Amino acid sequence: MMTRAHLRWTGILLLAVLIGGGTAAWRYHGHAGEQQSDRPHGPAPVPVKIARVDSSDFPIYLTGLGTVQGFNTVVVRTRVDGQIDRIAFTEGQIVKEGDLLAQIDPRPFQAALDQAKAKKQQDEANLANANLDLQRYTKLGEFATKQQTDTQRSTVQQLTAQIASDDGAIANAQTQLDYTTVKAPIAGVVGFRQVDQGNIVNASTQTGIVTIAQIEPIAVIFTAPEQHLVDINAQLAAHPLEVDAYTSDGKRLLSKGTLSVVNNTVDTTSGTIRLKAVFDNKDHVLWPGLSISTRLLVTTLQNATVVPDDAVQHGIDGLYAFAVGADSKAEVRKIKVGRSIDGRTVIEDGLAPGDRVIVAGQYKVQPGSVVAAAVTSADAAKGQ
Repeated sequence: MMTRAHLRWTGILLLAVLIGGGTAAWRYHGHAGEQQSDRPHGPAPVPVKIARVDSSDFPIYLTGLGTVQGFNTVVVRTRVDGQIDRIAFTEGQIVKEGDLLAQIDPRPFQAALDQAKAKKQQDEANLANANLDLQRYTKLGEFATKQQTDTQRSTVQQLTAQIASDDGAIANAQTQLDYTTVKAPIAGVVGFRQVDQGNIVNASTQTGIVTIAQIEPIAVIFTAPEQHLVDINAQLAAHPLEVDAYTSDGKRLLSKGTLSVVNNTVDTTSGTIRLKAVFDNKDHVLWPGLSISTRLLVTTLQNATVVPDDAVQHGIDGLYAFAVGADSKAEVRKIKVGRSIDGRTVIEDGLAPGDRVIVAGQYKVQPGSVVAAAVTSADAAKGQ
């Protein structure tokens, strides 16, 4: 009896466990099916960044490499021989035109000037005496021979000419004396001193006392491809052309100037034309000998169709861009591009202002892909 009762209760418990497990499994699978039925069918949207195609004025620049040089550069040399008594400048000093640079011993030249002046005084006394004699011969009339009168008149003329020669000698001696005071012929910055005080200098020596470079204004020499020469000349004849000077890596703007000269000869070896730009350089950021990058503004395209550089993709069939339609689906647009400057590219064909293009995430996109677009910071700023 005990065995039958025990078996009966064991069967009831097993049946209850089976019924409870089936119910839980039914509930679990049913709830999972409901969750799966709530999910959308098809692949998830591809996350990308988009930007709008813009219509704006687009400046056309020619970039190149240039070298800064002094607007004027002068090697200051002595024009007389002598000993340097004084050096009146400091290396690296900015001087004005007419500032004293050096003083050469003036005593020999002062003596020569005094001698020339004394010679003139002597000749003036001789001329005065000759004029008196000429007056006496003239008053004597027929008592003085014509030869005596003519000879005396000639003597007066010779002494008059001698005084004129004395004036020239005095002027030359004064000039030589003035040359002993060496002054700055231009305003600019002086370089290293080439001679020291106490040295003997000679006018025939090629080595100068110092070099002065004019830095306000200052010049930049750079090159441009010869195929742009016609456009440059045409634009320069119409209005001044702006030139920007950047650091050699092209990252930092140093100064803005204008194009002043197009060289008269094309370099046939390199196929380039040399150009000169002038900068005010009030802050002295440009320095003679500095290597820089240049940008010459040739012209500006009006109402150009412009996209970020990142929108332009390279394919087997050429250049293309992914445009995003109103249904958030990507489509391929074959494009034709123009100039590309400062992260922007001109679109000549294939896109229109107002179109939306993908600028990041293209590697995951296929034609017809649904995209989840995030607007670029530039477009977000425009919308604010």
